[in-house]
Amino acid sequence: MPSIYKLKPAFQALLRPLVNALARAGVTANQVTIAAVVLCIAVGTAVALVEDPRILLVLPLALFLRMALNAVDGMLAREHAQQSRLGAILNELGDVVGDAAMYLPLALRPGFPVAAIVVFVLLGVIVEMTGVVGVQIGASRRYDGFGKSDRAFVIGASGLALGLGWLRVEWFGWLLWACAALGVAAIVTRARRALQELRPKGDAV
Repeated sequence: MPSIYKLKPAFQALLRPLVNALARAGVTANQVTIAAVVLCIAVGTAVALVEDPRILLVLPLALFLRMALNAVDGMLAREHAQQSRLGAILNELGDVVGDAAMYLPLALRPGFPVAAIVVFVLLGVIVEMTGVVGVQIGASRRYDGFGKSDRAFVIGASGLALGLGWLRVEWFGWLLWACAALGVAAIVTRARRALQELRPKGDAV
């Protein structure tokens, strides 16, 4: 399945002047990673506490900003000699913690599909863990299938539609169940392709 993740190189090219300016100012990749998590927690708290459905309109804006921060931290690390073991840990944990912090509070809103939201978030964690396991067995970090960027697009677009009254909560639930199925497919795809990557090297599969 095509993924929004494939648009990342073009997005990074647009951000490069900003990244270079941040590097000159002494901003570190780890600081940007942590800022992205703080953003997710703040938005998730607002979604949980503010009853007005228009609060959901903040989701597409916050998710776009988070996507930019995630791209910036990676570019700072790779292009400005800031790669570190701590950075790798923060990057992977930041992704799943950020998702949970921003998406799970939707389940606290009256009438929202609790089970669908929880399963959507849980499968997202498993999808990313499967990608990381590829590295553990000697393959590359896998990003195949319905991943973080795709989940963010769905939640951002849904937040916009729900906030404007264009999408019924019931339909949002069915949309999340469909995304959960895509998540299962992504888990299988990432595991399979990690194993396929190792076969030419003669590793046992």
